[in-house]
Amino acid sequence: MPPFYVTTPIYYVNDAPHVGHAYTTVNADALARWHRLCGDEVFFLTGTDEHGAKVAEAATEHGVSPQEWADTVVQRFLGAWRDLEISNDDFIRTTEPRHHHAVQAFLQRVHDNGYIRLDTYRGLYCVSCEDYYTLEQLVEGKCPVHGRPVVEMEEENYFFELSKFEDRLLRWYEEHPEAVRPATKRNEALSFVKGGLKDISITRTSMRWGVPVPWDERHVFYVWYDALVNYLTAIGYGEDEPTWRHWWPAVHHLIGKEIIRFHCVWWPAMCMAAGVEPPAHVFVHGWLLVGGQKLSKTLVRQHAQLAAAGGSGSDGAAGSDPEATGASAPAHPVRLTEIAPQSLTEDFGVDATRYHLLRDVPLGTDGDFSYEGLVSRYNADLANNLGNLVARVATVVGTKCGGIGPAPDPNSALGAVAREVLSDATGAWARFAPHEALEATWRLIGAANASLEAAEPWKAEPGPSVDAVLGDALEVLRLVSLLVSPAMPSTAAEIWRRIGLDGAPQDRRVPADARWGGYPGGVPVVKGDPLFPRRKA
Repeated sequence: MPPFYVTTPIYYVNDAPHVGHAYTTVNADALARWHRLCGDEVFFLTGTDEHGAKVAEAATEHGVSPQEWADTVVQRFLGAWRDLEISNDDFIRTTEPRHHHAVQAFLQRVHDNGYIRLDTYRGLYCVSCEDYYTLEQLVEGKCPVHGRPVVEMEEENYFFELSKFEDRLLRWYEEHPEAVRPATKRNEALSFVKGGLKDISITRTSMRWGVPVPWDERHVFYVWYDALVNYLTAIGYGEDEPTWRHWWPAVHHLIGKEIIRFHCVWWPAMCMAAGVEPPAHVFVHGWLLVGGQKLSKTLVRQHAQLAAAGGSGSDGAAGSDPEATGASAPAHPVRLTEIAPQSLTEDFGVDATRYHLLRDVPLGTDGDFSYEGLVSRYNADLANNLGNLVARVATVVGTKCGGIGPAPDPNSALGAVAREVLSDATGAWARFAPHEALEATWRLIGAANASLEAAEPWKAEPGPSVDAVLGDALEVLRLVSLLVSPAMPSTAAEIWRRIGLDGAPQDRRVPADARWGGYPGGVPVVKGDPLFPRRKA
């Protein structure tokens, strides 16, 4: 198997992390954890984008330098990811010297290959997008993504000759049909290429907060052409050729749909221009929706301001873009504690929050995020099904087996269910469908609960039949611990401990350790506090 290199977008440090960042990052983390469980060589990258006009603007608003602002806000992201038990192997900051070196080496190569020219740019610029728009693309004269006024700019820029890559990109898409998924997003990117490509500005002279251009120190690189290179920086581009070539191009970029053009058109063309193979895979997910609008810190700030003034707040949606916002005014109240990742983990716990983000919003489509939905999923799946199974088995093993777990029946009917679930879950993780993998796993939990209900071992006298049904249930819990460990690592480890197993499920391997019959029996099973106490809506 090739190495598995997975990345999130790097998040802007113009403000603190929100649940949209958490959605992307938790999904990437779960994918990384699954591939480690499969024994793959894994490298998982996330980080922060710390250059550009909107970061400088935020710093000015707070009366500090851009670097001081970045140093402050990055701690919020690091803290949020620690709270969510994100297992990234590296955290890239675009203000790091290693990144400056990689950006300069990469774009110097593009320049030397003849794909960069000097010209004057005149256009309409959105500071939040860090992108230019044509007059036709505006909505009522405002940015189509953020609903805020654009700025008319004219300055000397260096341009990347994207127009020269139209045919090469079309050929690349034809030769690599799985490079961008889902298919709807591939078609969207392909349509953009077929619509004709124009050369794009990649430097600025009107600001200094960025990576200096090595061949012309009057310029700094425009933020996207700095940011995209981070995926190469982290694996040693420009410094350690064997290492970066080992990991590249076997990369899986997980991105939100609002940045598809940058990752699925500009980035592969830039790679081609630098003599680097384009990324193997870009998976595009949708937005978290609350009340049908895209949630952002802009709407959150509007809500806070209105709330302070006695007005109503806003519903919205959260994607990878920390600044995206609907143009309409807030319509319904939003509880801010439902938006900050730390607020969710404090209220529901880390694993319940992770489970909700992975289970309720399929990657590739927009999906609803709500407090009520979180409570409903928590009670149904975690408290009633998984938590109840763990508690019930431990209690009955204590009363009927002296607290010592019996071995499973090798010929149990649950074994067939387990084999089917393992196959379905494995396929789902491979398709970047964590929600399907978890749905399959809960079929096994449901089957075990149904088996206990049918046998009612708590009513029977101790003996072989009771041992068999309880041994089967313990084996299900062992397998479930393995299968849920990418989504709920702490819960998986706790179940593993309670059923008397050494080590942790994360130390095992799938499929070798996921075959029916692995529970040894003869080990103590312990009870504990409810894993997921029921919640009120």
